[in-house]
Amino acid sequence: MTLSVLIVCLGNICRSPMGEAVLKHEAQKRGIDINVDSAGTSSCHAGDDPDDRTIETCKKHKVPIQHSARQVKESDFKDFQYILAADGSNLRNLQKLEPSDPSAELRLWGSYLDNKPIADPYYGDMNDFERCFEQCTKLSNGFLDEVVGK
Repeated sequence: MTLSVLIVCLGNICRSPMGEAVLKHEAQKRGIDINVDSAGTSSCHAGDDPDDRTIETCKKHKVPIQHSARQVKESDFKDFQYILAADGSNLRNLQKLEPSDPSAELRLWGSYLDNKPIADPYYGDMNDFERCFEQCTKLSNGFLDEVVGK
């Protein structure tokens, strides 16, 4: 059975596309069949490529990334098994959008490890994107350990 995961941040150009790429990469290293997508709670960057710094950070770590930003839609709550929010603000926004009969489990991504949010690197520098990448890697492995096993 294929695992299906949606990773969500605000604009879907930094944290969530990086998380999508990293989770796919970590799952592939373990031989796990996974479908990962990402989306934003806002439509402000819909159709955009990931931030150049997101792409650069993933390439530095040899993690393939290709994504076009999109906004979360109601069908996502049925199409995915897990919806993982980057931070509490996006989790609350998702809870407001969640239909009455979702099939997806909605959680803060950090709840699989340390309950910490992923800080938005958008207004920061490359060090912030590097920290985001490291956190996405740790959270990916924490998620996979809990959901699939070690």
